Amino acid sequence: MIRLTLALALLLSVSIIANAQVLSDSILVEGNYRTFYFNKPPDTFRKPSLVFVLHGSGGNGRDMMKAAVKMDQQAANENTLVVYPSGYKRYWNECRKSSPAQANVENVNEQAFFDGMIQYFRKRYSVDTKHVFAVGTSGGGHMAYKLALTMPRAFRAITAIIANLPDTTNLDCEPAGKAVPVMIINGTDDTTNPYNGGVVVLGKNMNMGAVRSTDRTLAYWANLAHYQGKPTMENVPDTDPNDGKIVERYMYKEKGKPEIVLLKVNGGKHDYPNDIDVHLEALAFFKRQIQ
Repeated sequence: MIRLTLALALLLSVSIIANAQVLSDSILVEGNYRTFYFNKPPDTFRKPSLVFVLHGSGGNGRDMMKAAVKMDQQAANENTLVVYPSGYKRYWNECRKSSPAQANVENVNEQAFFDGMIQYFRKRYSVDTKHVFAVGTSGGGHMAYKLALTMPRAFRAITAIIANLPDTTNLDCEPAGKAVPVMIINGTDDTTNPYNGGVVVLGKNMNMGAVRSTDRTLAYWANLAHYQGKPTMENVPDTDPNDGKIVERYMYKEKGKPEIVLLKVNGGKHDYPNDIDVHLEALAFFKRQIQ
């Protein structure tokens, strides 16, 4: 029965993707046409929020849409427009100095790309530019960190999945020093993005340099928001006891301060846990920041 339910859910998701009217466009940024995808918004939208969903290294925006079907469905009912941009030649120019990706080598202007997209959706769909968010996986998580570090006035909050901040020796962004709400979702058994910090290697020869530990990454954002002491902790319901993963939620939350959250996936690798839908978690986190 469970397998049948999962199979039906998968078929429904595929059907939704196939039947949705997927739109794509591009904007010219310093000589490069940068592309993004989104489902046609309903006519009921009124000054919608805007959420960017960022793919991992080697991916693209169109394929990333398949990973966030449930989020896109729910967002459509919550006056939220979801957009899936593509990195430059499948990678982002994020904050890792050691990255051999062409986006980093050519130092493509990601800030101009995201600012251009925000203005695009403001003009065409009247999005609320005070309610702009980003959630990214792996390399996309690094790009989300860059947006929070360098464009904190443009982004209300970000979520980074299976990504730690670059180590100080591998950081080539100039942080603005402004605190924003941040949620991190990392697995303790992740060998690609080491939970306890270390060098990130993609494939055989793509050395992305060192990242901080998850604890140091959490502490960076918490310190920026002027939190002291330890965060509160609660166990997330173990809805799939067969996946070998247990999720714990650590939270800094005080009135007048940005909310800082870590979802620690005990036993998690460089993947998504089954106990939660990471994109729905991100959407709920974003929604809390405007309530």
